[in-house]
Amino acid sequence: MFYLNKAPLIIISVLATAVLAGCGTDNNEQSAPAMSAPTVSVAEVVSLRLSEWDEFSGRLSAPETVTLIPRISGYVEQVLFTEGALVQQGQVLLQIDPAPFKVEVERLRAQLSSAQSRVELARSEFERGKSLIGQNAISQEALDNRQASLQQTSADAAAIKAALKRAELDLSYTTVKAPVSGRVSRAHITQGNYVTAGQSELTRIVSTSKMYAYFNVDEQTYLNYVRDELTESQSGMRQPVSMALAGDTTFSYTGYIDFIDNQVSDQTGSINVRATFDNANGHLMPGLYARIRLAGTPTYDGILIDEKAVGTDLNNKYVLVVGEGNTVEYRPITLGESLGDLRIVESGLESGDDIIVSGLQRVMPGMQITPNVTAMATTDAIAAIESAQSKLDPAQIALTASYTVQSAQ
Repeated sequence: MFYLNKAPLIIISVLATAVLAGCGTDNNEQSAPAMSAPTVSVAEVVSLRLSEWDEFSGRLSAPETVTLIPRISGYVEQVLFTEGALVQQGQVLLQIDPAPFKVEVERLRAQLSSAQSRVELARSEFERGKSLIGQNAISQEALDNRQASLQQTSADAAAIKAALKRAELDLSYTTVKAPVSGRVSRAHITQGNYVTAGQSELTRIVSTSKMYAYFNVDEQTYLNYVRDELTESQSGMRQPVSMALAGDTTFSYTGYIDFIDNQVSDQTGSINVRATFDNANGHLMPGLYARIRLAGTPTYDGILIDEKAVGTDLNNKYVLVVGEGNTVEYRPITLGESLGDLRIVESGLESGDDIIVSGLQRVMPGMQITPNVTAMATTDAIAAIESAQSKLDPAQIALTASYTVQSAQ
């Protein structure tokens, strides 16, 4: 009885287990969610005509720097300028007490008037003597004496006249004027103090309409420029440059080289170069540290991307490219310099490539994605880069310089 009943129980148990297993499989398949492609932001790389740069460091300097020193001695009567303000050429800055110089001018004018009277008397006597000598009324010696007297009084009058001019010049020097337009420093000597001609420093003025940037270029770089970019006089003049100040992330100031020294230093192996920059807004000041960039390569078709799209794999940089069928591809790249908010890609990408710009952590190579198409950069950002690059064209720089000269004339 035991064995007859056990077999049916085993069969029923196996069938029940199979039925339950089948039901469990169906329920799991119905409850598992369908896998969907993640949505990530995708943008097309930016393609622009670019030039790369050589970078140097230097300091700004004013084209004109004037230390104001009085030409006459006296007491400062008035300080007529605001310290640190912009002044125009010819503007009165200080007034030195003119009273003693006015007295001297008046004294010499009186002496000159007296001397001129003596000249007229001597001339009259000489003319009368010439008529009397024909009548043998006076001797030749007397006539010669009258002629000598005329010459002496004329010389005395001329000396007094010259002294008067000097006194009038000294009187004019009591009004101290700005010899150049620019920004004035503080007053080193204030009202009531005595100043000595040729010694006392009154203040300083630096011109501000333009600013020079002096920097040193190694001889190999210099030779590369004069060989590859022959310009006027084959000296590298008018080579376009851009500049950034301390703390700047972009090279927003544009100018050109207008001076190259006449020899390479045998101690440093470099040559001194000067670039000129317009300073219409007055932001540039002498002494500021500056980074100077020169176009180091001919223009080429460059690729730029947002640096947020760049990933790091050990020491390598890469981006995730959207390939055929919206499949993610791993692409190693080589980065160049920054231009505004974008970064140059020297190798690894081509024009027309689409890359993932955000959401990199949610995808991996080989996955399919749902692209959310966006722009790599704003229109204004790209326009700013294009504008900066267009200012690097040597022909455009030369045209601008020519126009400036013609306008000045």
